[in-house]
Amino acid sequence: MVKLILMRHGQSQWNLHNRFTGWVDIPLSTTGVEEALEGGRRIQHESIDIIFTSTLIRAQMTAMLAMTMHHSAKIPRILHPGEGKLEEWGQIHSDLAIQQTIPVICAWELNERMYGDLQGVNKKELADKYGKEQVKIWRRSFDVPPPGGETLQMTAARSIPYFEQTILPCLERGQHVFVAAHGNSLRAIIMKLDGLNSQEVVQLEVPTGLPIIYQYEHGKFTKQ
Repeated sequence: MVKLILMRHGQSQWNLHNRFTGWVDIPLSTTGVEEALEGGRRIQHESIDIIFTSTLIRAQMTAMLAMTMHHSAKIPRILHPGEGKLEEWGQIHSDLAIQQTIPVICAWELNERMYGDLQGVNKKELADKYGKEQVKIWRRSFDVPPPGGETLQMTAARSIPYFEQTILPCLERGQHVFVAAHGNSLRAIIMKLDGLNSQEVVQLEVPTGLPIIYQYEHGKFTKQ
């Protein structure tokens, strides 16, 4: 039986300052670093064969920090397929070194929901200007986008196919998978795994730095 580990990144600097972040590439705060390390401690004895993360630094930092706690002591190795010299010159020429690494694949499809004109704006200031209810709709609605941004439905339209076409085949090959990503991309994936509808998924909260583990067997996912 193989396992799928999902983890939302730890607190970012803009989470700390209550700003919409979306695709703005902001690192973790010191609290986020501690959350990532604690998440790593919670999965330190779980088998991990391959790691997927978004292209955003806060998710990548979370994956890297979590893996410093892993019992295998294997070193994450970010792959760069199709990226010219990064791929060509980043080859390992030692079988032992290869065995001591875990491949990491970065995918934009796992990025956070893009918040458009709200990115960088303080959430309280926005609520003072437009009202709490309007901001709640922009933040939590399944199919109402923020100005110039994505809905959760649109985020799901990229993250779920990526999961089905790229991540699921790894599980079917018997690989244990760790995914470090974002609140909305993970909500979309969990919606698929748990069979949630559009009303149920908007109520779903994915806590920062807390691993969510599924067992995968005979084509079925069971939350651990």
